[in-house]
Parts: sequence; C-alpha cells; structure tokens
Amino acid sequence: MEIKHEHTETRGAFILMDGDSQAGKMTYSIAGPTKIIIDHTEVDPAYNGQGLGKKLVLAGVEYARTKNIKILPLCPFARGLFGRTPEWGDVLV
Repeated sequence: MEIKHEHTETRGAFILMDGDSQAGKMTYSIAGPTKIIIDHTEVDPAYNGQGLGKKLVLAGVEYARTKNIKILPLCPFARGLFGRTPEWGDVLV
C-alpha cells in the first residue's frame, strides 16, 4: 500500500492506495501558515481492523513535523488517536 499526499492552497489529503483502489483517506484544511485542521478520516470497511486510519493520521503528523506546523484534530477519530498517543504532542495545537 502507498500513501499519496494531495495539497492545494486551502486543503489537503493523505490517500491510502491499495493498487488502484482507495483504501482510506484523511483530509485536512489549512488554517494559516502554521496550522492544519484534520477534519475527516475514513477507511473502506473492507480494510477495517488493519490500523490504516492510524497510518493516515501518522502521515499527517510526519508532514506537520517536516513543515514545522501544528495540527488541530477536529475529526473524532484523529482526536482520539492524539489523546492516546502522547508522543504526537509536539504537533498538537
């Protein structure tokens, strides 16, 4: 599986591809030069239980670290992961 990153001036997404099929997607909004807001994470039900949602959020965390920006996780799934993963606190708003 491969995670692709799409990015525009106002929005972005990390898309998990299984060959030609989209297995999952995490979307975010850009809230200024130093912050993104994770607004949605979804995984195709056929891929449930494989930790793919966490992989998508982790891709966002790694992106934030490389860009020196912060994340506001409004998506309930992402917010829950941040609450259970204290090592991501460096990018949390």
